[in-house]
Amino acid sequence: MRTRPLRAAVDDPVSVLDELVAHVRAARKYRSVSPEVIRTIGRLELSRRRNPAEAVKTTKRRLHQIAGAYWPAGMPVDRWLGELCAAEAADLRPTCRSIMVDHASTRERLPFLEEFYRTLMGDIGPIRSVLDIGCGLNPLSLPWMPVAANCTYHACDIYEDLAGMLDLFFKRAEVRGRAGTWNALHPAPVEKVDVALLLKLLPCLEQVAHHASEELLQALPARFLVVSFPLHSLGGRRDKGMRENYEERFLRIAESRSWRVERFVFPTELVFRVGTNP
Repeated sequence: MRTRPLRAAVDDPVSVLDELVAHVRAARKYRSVSPEVIRTIGRLELSRRRNPAEAVKTTKRRLHQIAGAYWPAGMPVDRWLGELCAAEAADLRPTCRSIMVDHASTRERLPFLEEFYRTLMGDIGPIRSVLDIGCGLNPLSLPWMPVAANCTYHACDIYEDLAGMLDLFFKRAEVRGRAGTWNALHPAPVEKVDVALLLKLLPCLEQVAHHASEELLQALPARFLVVSFPLHSLGGRRDKGMRENYEERFLRIAESRSWRVERFVFPTELVFRVGTNP
């Protein structure tokens, strides 16, 4: 897709923003990203700099930071669809494991996947509804989650083609699930759920806007929030202060609310389970 050069003057902010979205989506890497997410980030970047062409570059950089960096080999959606179609419906676990390797976050959770969900969800049932925000491939962890047989699973991310693959997974797994795009930077109202999963999501949102975490947490009517943070960078480097910084920031947010907060540490992840009593 070819696009004309972005106009230099910001005489019509709406038109300039539309052009920015078109320029970003013209890149293959961002073709399936939700236009609303690009629009939210693009609007912020346009407000921070005078040059719209520079705003396109920084919008792409933000998208890489919050999502693209987690897909080191891209998103082989066609291969995933083929694997799901060929898998034995009676036991999708081997196929789910194979696919989850393709996402950096779910890959590093695989060695302790069963323990992770048994610890965080095993004693708060019955869990009849889950909202997975910024989900990546995490919905494929559903066979390891101790949820009710009739559980409804809502999965949302910024990629349109990822949502299509997850819908096929829900169908093959005979789960009452649905996937779609959702703008966590400008959260729309959602229905009440038993558990909302925000796994390694908040640091990504704060790459774009510092108060995005607080706004999202405030908007979620969930009985329990499961919020996690990475203990090392995507390159595998452990930052001595990473755990302390994330913990301090999250607990500062939690202090202003009547939340019951429990803390868990896994090999690659710091997790807080929050009872909200919405």
